[in-house]
Amino acid sequence: MVLVGAVPPLMLQTAANPHGTPLSVFDGIRDGTAKNRSQFFFDLTVPFYGFNRDGVASNDGLRENFRRIGLQGGIKGQYDCIREFSEVDYTEDLKRIDRPTLIIHGDDDQIVPIDASAHRAAELVPNATLKVYPGAPHGLAETEADRFNADVLSFIRS
Repeated sequence: MVLVGAVPPLMLQTAANPHGTPLSVFDGIRDGTAKNRSQFFFDLTVPFYGFNRDGVASNDGLRENFRRIGLQGGIKGQYDCIREFSEVDYTEDLKRIDRPTLIIHGDDDQIVPIDASAHRAAELVPNATLKVYPGAPHGLAETEADRFNADVLSFIRS
């Protein structure tokens, strides 16, 4: 199993999960999804790919493609999914994984903070291997494609 920039165990900030994201952020995602999806998806590309970081050049093709893919999804499913990736606690599910698992996460992921996700998931999943990509954003499968593909292929072959 490979988890890439994955949200488990829990994204929502709670007393037991202080590194999580405040509910107001997810309410903003719901608002953007419901009222102006096209602009929401386009704006999301900036933190998703780290285009707001010093030395990182924006890529208009990548941004437009992200928006295109986002708009192909159904609004109802996307809206309902927000609760699933933000408020559902997957701790027990992670503990039950019984296959070797590779967890890949960028340490500059502005969408899914690494402390609330990958670090915790790596502690919960038996036989997990955590690979942290220094300076990488949430969209590291595209921004770090060569390294990402090589790591996944090596894991599959092992």
